This record gives sequence, structure tokens and C-alpha cells, in this order.
Amino acid sequence: MAEATFKILKTELINGTQFSTLEQLALELFDYVNWYNNIRSHSTLDYLSPVAYRNFALKKLV
Repeated sequence: MAEATFKILKTELINGTQFSTLEQLALELFDYVNWYNNIRSHSTLDYLSPVAYRNFALKKLV
């Protein structure tokens, strides 16, 4: 699982990008992880973001 995560980071975030400072890299990484977990649609989740999928699943339970 870690290898797949690093591959995604390399191909979608880091590839071809030069960061001038470590802080810039940290901010970009934080923004990317936030986008990946909260906004990006995932095919395995019926093309919903993880947050939307969780909310949908919780509504089905109630």
C-alpha cells in the first residue's frame, strides 16, 4: 500500500515540479492530501470523494 501511495504522489504531485523551500513542499503536500481525501472522486467509491461516500453510507444506516 505504501508503494502505491508513493507512486501516486510521484506521478501526480512531484513529477516535474521543483520546490524552492521545504515549507513550499510541505504546503503543496498538505493541499494535495486534502484534495485527494476530500474532493477527488474515486472510481472504487462510485466516483464520489471519500467524504461524500462516507456521508452517503451513513445516511443509508440511519
